[in-house]
Amino acid sequence: MTRLVALGCYALLLMPGFLQVAYYYFFSSQVRRSIIYGEQPRNRLDLYLPENGDEPKPVVIFVTGGAWIIGYKAWGSLLGQQLAERDIIVACIDYRNFPQGTISDMVKDTSQGISFICNHIAEWGGDPNRIYLMGQSAGAHISACALLGQAINESEYGKRESISWSVSQIKTYFGLSGGYNLLNLVDHFHNRGLYRSIFLSIMEGEQSLQEFSPELKIQDSSIRDAVSDLPHFFLFHGTSDYSIPSDARYGGDDARERRGKEGVHLFLMLFGRKERGEEGFKK
Repeated sequence: MTRLVALGCYALLLMPGFLQVAYYYFFSSQVRRSIIYGEQPRNRLDLYLPENGDEPKPVVIFVTGGAWIIGYKAWGSLLGQQLAERDIIVACIDYRNFPQGTISDMVKDTSQGISFICNHIAEWGGDPNRIYLMGQSAGAHISACALLGQAINESEYGKRESISWSVSQIKTYFGLSGGYNLLNLVDHFHNRGLYRSIFLSIMEGEQSLQEFSPELKIQDSSIRDAVSDLPHFFLFHGTSDYSIPSDARYGGDDARERRGKEGVHLFLMLFGRKERGEEGFKK
């Protein structure tokens, strides 16, 4: 009962902030909601535009999290508002969730959304030469898979088939609290309520876990050329994150900053508390 009361009080304290962001999302003239980028019902994206449109703006493509089940583009509205106020265009991509789709559908949708932004953002005042990709939690995993998948497609088929977007159009990738090695996360998710059977259904079976684990995938020597084309990766993770623990992020503690044998230029930043209890971060 005490926890329920505490949760209710917490929700009441947050309510004014939620209402303010919701009002901005639904009524601001700077937000373009539900722009269609594909044929699926969830193939929609939101654009957050700066008020000052005097010159082409940098663009952040944001893929929200939601445990691959409850992701929704509106979850990025606060980020969109904050960056738009700083003269940055934000595009929040929606994608099919489980059971509407499985991981390959989510990656395909995200790739289509990225393609749409790369090819059309100039129409809204964006600079096609300054496009950044960002994902959070499950969205970080999905967007990393989309980026790596596109690099492989370009390497294998780019010279024979036309491609709708290129990894060279993405200046930098930012991953927030993502999980990039699914083999390390199955038991953790099961213990936290995302049961093994459901998670494996989302990921299309245990045999697909390695295929959709970017950390493991880039170690495949047959795609070395594709991996070398990837942009810089900046990964951020809180050390007190229990949804996806920080020790399950890419590369472990030895990956603070390196260009490893896989050819990925990786920067890892861990945010948490120092031993004395002071707020800080290490990189």
